[in-house]
Amino acid sequence: MPSSLHQNMSTTITLPDNTQRHYDTSVTGYDIALSIGAGLAKAALAVMIDDKMCDITDIIPDGSRVAIITRKSPEALELIRHDTAHILAMAVQELYPETQITIGPNIENGFYYDFYREKPFTPDDLTLIEDRMRIIVQRDDKTRKEIWNRDDAVKHFNDLGETFKAELVGSIPSDQAVSIYYHGDWHDLCRGPHMVSTGLAGTAFKLMKVAGAYWRGDSNNPQLQRIYGTAWRDDKELKEYLFRLEEAEKRDHRKLGRELKLFHQQDEAAGMVFWHKRGNALWRVIEDYMRRRMEKTNYHEVKTPQLVDRKLWEASGHWEKFSENMYTCESEERVFALKPMNCPCHVQIFNSDLTSYRQLPLRMYEFGSCHRYEPSGALHGIMRVRNFTQDDAHIFCTESQITSETMEFCALLASVYKDFGFESFRVKFSDRPEKRAGTDATWDKAEHALIDAVTAAGYDYELNIGEGAFYGPKLEFVLRDAIGRDWQCGTLQVDFVLPERLGATYIAEDGAKHRPVMLHRAILGSFERFIGILIEQYSGRFPVWLSPQQLSILTVTSDGDDAAFELAELLKPHNIRFETDIRNEKINYKIREHMTNAVPILAIIGKTEAADKTVSVRQRGSDEKITMSFTDFVDFVNKLSTPPDLL
Repeated sequence: MPSSLHQNMSTTITLPDNTQRHYDTSVTGYDIALSIGAGLAKAALAVMIDDKMCDITDIIPDGSRVAIITRKSPEALELIRHDTAHILAMAVQELYPETQITIGPNIENGFYYDFYREKPFTPDDLTLIEDRMRIIVQRDDKTRKEIWNRDDAVKHFNDLGETFKAELVGSIPSDQAVSIYYHGDWHDLCRGPHMVSTGLAGTAFKLMKVAGAYWRGDSNNPQLQRIYGTAWRDDKELKEYLFRLEEAEKRDHRKLGRELKLFHQQDEAAGMVFWHKRGNALWRVIEDYMRRRMEKTNYHEVKTPQLVDRKLWEASGHWEKFSENMYTCESEERVFALKPMNCPCHVQIFNSDLTSYRQLPLRMYEFGSCHRYEPSGALHGIMRVRNFTQDDAHIFCTESQITSETMEFCALLASVYKDFGFESFRVKFSDRPEKRAGTDATWDKAEHALIDAVTAAGYDYELNIGEGAFYGPKLEFVLRDAIGRDWQCGTLQVDFVLPERLGATYIAEDGAKHRPVMLHRAILGSFERFIGILIEQYSGRFPVWLSPQQLSILTVTSDGDDAAFELAELLKPHNIRFETDIRNEKINYKIREHMTNAVPILAIIGKTEAADKTVSVRQRGSDEKITMSFTDFVDFVNKLSTPPDLL
């Protein structure tokens, strides 16, 4: 790549390792890469200038912090996907010239482009388009950026018959110039950046599906066709992603929920869940486990009303910030709302008694059933619902106790996640949102307190800008499942706002009333969503302690029936979840059926076993058959079925 012609102006830049480089002229990102080494210049795709990704050919302002983006950089995927979206549009217009282009951003795991075309795209079309995209990559069309006058760009796209693109350009203020990126002769309005040729995008991409979309998201506008694709750095990453998709489809909690008879959903209760016998058993195992963990860490359980007068929600600030998501009803000329969260009700319990500083921290928890309106299009199985149960808790404490309470909570959360099979998690720090309550000074204090606390707890964190709750900043705890997907579950929020708005006080050591700090915290997040995550984590094949049904006793013939009932009586005092199957069916049929139902342990009793008071044991995931006495078998199952916190 040739270096650009530069003005005779010196430039000093700072590299990521804080070393500085001085140049006697103005320079581009490519020039800097070349000055560091020919290998880096060859690998350079773009440049970060003061945390903004730019074209590798852009002039670097004097005094900038600069990082060269290569294919190994985390930011490279964004660049590759953006370029591949353009290559998709190029391929479509080469194959179907009558098609108009609209917009094509990169998204999580890939990209899409919206097209206007009378004839629908077919799966065969996607194959042809993908083949043409590979030709374009191989062709290695060169990329260049031009800066145009807004009105000239509008006229240009109108002259080409690209009415959607012309409208898009026309929405830009007239005094602003627009950037047009060319790949060969094909060009598009785009902020960029882009790589210097189509060949650099690579061929680790795949078109996934076609969906409908409306121009500018408005159903009154023309309908477009959206082609989705995925793109990665190399074929290995692409194959891994496609494997994850295949695994995700196999593990889909909605499918497994039906197959394993855990739950179902229906239109008459959209966004809500009908829990069946086995699903409810799973729920109770998790609830009992969480209740024991709470009681061991000095929380006390409370229960608050479902329907609360609007006045409380107005006082707390939820009505102003959240009312569009609340279900309401009227009675006796009063407006009530189904609670969307538990915190204002927990403050009422705190306020109902005179609390001394000696009683702080005061920790209360509730498995609180909440309702929030979610648009029907946002609902997703039991992962995104309108009625859910939170493992919600609130800690009322002093400012000096924030750090110690955060450290204790993080230790508890890590232990719980480990018991459920999640060995690690990431932490995000979410700061003040645009729509919030409380003064900037209050937010400053809350944010500093939470950052100090999570740092003291020993966790690094990512900044999640503007995603805090309206009353305070929060930590979000993100799990990674067996196939590499991330799930945000637990939260911890520092709140100086609600205690003040709702008049919470305690008697301090000086005898005066002081405001407590309120820590909002959850570990699972919601039972529904966490159960959905567990179903997909384990493909419905839960560890024995979690399994809705831990054991099946199967008889080979009726000769084993009495022995099966005897074994069942031995198991009952141990609260083991089992079924006894004495149906007149072939044993291989029974075994297949119970294995399909994800039962982890099968106890098989034939004529010989019945006479000897033994069982032939099969465990999921093992081909080994073990024979043991009834007594030994009960001990064996009892040990496997004991929850981790009771071992």
